[in-house]
Amino acid sequence: MRMTLRWYGPGYDTVTLEQIRQIPGVRGVVTTLYQKQAGELWTESEIRELKRTVEGAGLEISAIESVNISDDIKTGAEGREEHIENYIGTLENLGKAGIRVVCYNFMPVFDWTRTELARIRPDGSTVLAYNQDTVDRLDPDHMKESVEAMSGGFVMPGWEPERLDRLKELFRKYRDIDEEKLFQNLIYFLRAIGPVCERYDIRMGIHPDDPAWPIFGLPRIVTGKEQIERLLKAVDRPYNGLTLCTGSLGSKQQQGEILDIIETARGRIPFAHVRNLKFNSPRDFEEAAHLSSDGSMDLYLIMRKLYESGFDGIIRPDHGRMIWGEKAMPGYGLYDRALGACYLEGLWEAIAKDRQGRKGEGRPCRGASPFLVFERT
Repeated sequence: MRMTLRWYGPGYDTVTLEQIRQIPGVRGVVTTLYQKQAGELWTESEIRELKRTVEGAGLEISAIESVNISDDIKTGAEGREEHIENYIGTLENLGKAGIRVVCYNFMPVFDWTRTELARIRPDGSTVLAYNQDTVDRLDPDHMKESVEAMSGGFVMPGWEPERLDRLKELFRKYRDIDEEKLFQNLIYFLRAIGPVCERYDIRMGIHPDDPAWPIFGLPRIVTGKEQIERLLKAVDRPYNGLTLCTGSLGSKQQQGEILDIIETARGRIPFAHVRNLKFNSPRDFEEAAHLSSDGSMDLYLIMRKLYESGFDGIIRPDHGRMIWGEKAMPGYGLYDRALGACYLEGLWEAIAKDRQGRKGEGRPCRGASPFLVFERT
């Protein structure tokens, strides 16, 4: 297991690489070329410059999140072939740079949805939150104003201004797209990129839908075990994998399903987003600290299941609280995510040492210290 932190790049993130480097156990970042639009080609020189910046701070690029999928690809529209060719070219350039994990999503219009970006919790921290009653009352045509008012001046991933300006057009684009059409367009895309993924040993990890149910009448195709199992079987190759997001999958309040998915997708999870949610009702949840007791999810059970499945991929602590007066992109400050990384590293170490004690031996994993972290033999 390799612990990482998400980093949006120079000019887009208040957290510096130097700060990330000082978090115990974190040796890499999950990053992107934030300025690139979906469908555009990432050039070799752009990727080299990003890699040079990260490695210059003593870190590695552990994964890319994300090379965004264009709506033409998702809907099978006229520009699909050109955008797929650009995507293949981007993957080839990433492969040449030695980058082997790419996270992406296939969600229509909205990459993720929250109704509050700074809900105040009892301890005074602020968090991302979701309320279904609020969503039911929302007019998507006016979401740009709502997001801009909540974002504190930060450009939110998946909610970029140029995308919000096109909401009416995007909704029209998906008018005749149901779940089966969206699924078949995903399969078409995955088969098209297969050769370049296999040439460079790139593992794609699809991000589950967030939240895990349809909103605004838009289709959702990655919401639970049955859909994930169908997807992995439809393109039954190692490069077709899952980004396990405990928050997205956990939005249904079925933690047992997350454990089942880890088993179902054994060997096909290159990347995991691990976070905690606090449920206030079946229609309302908020982000919590990673500590299990602060929310409604048992992160110990999730980390133990990952360990027992032989997981050897990348983990990042997902959305954090805004604490200690920090001003940053909602969900992506430094302090609470650093606490989360240390908490998850501690769980992994304890689980590994417990297994080591039972079996009498173990082998070092790719953690911060080969003397502290062991994985199964």
